[in-house]
Amino acid sequence: MPLPDFCITALEERQKIQAEERAEAGSEWEDTGLIFTTSSGRPIDPRNLLRHFYAVRKRAGLEAYRFHDIRHTAVSLLLDLGVPPHVVREIVGHSAIEVTMDVYAHASLEEKTKALKRLGKEIA
Repeated sequence: MPLPDFCITALEERQKIQAEERAEAGSEWEDTGLIFTTSSGRPIDPRNLLRHFYAVRKRAGLEAYRFHDIRHTAVSLLLDLGVPPHVVREIVGHSAIEVTMDVYAHASLEEKTKALKRLGKEIA
């Protein structure tokens, strides 16, 4: 999967942190091959991930958002940027393009305004 530069930078930073954690853990390190782990290399418990997410979310003043909303936002932004729906479908792994379009595609106020202005020009 191709990644944007900011993701690559974040993953490289995570790799450095993980190398430090591996060195500090020594023989206690469990090499799972995962990128995001506990400080001893073990998989992160999903409940701990959510607890961390909720704390970050609260500090950012975004308490109404769920973890899944991050995915929804990313898909909506890709569509708003004009990325073709079939490409977005591939990125997020939907089985059918209808899922991508029915669940995630929402017309923005700007798009609605442009569409109605065009209609007005055509019938005037």
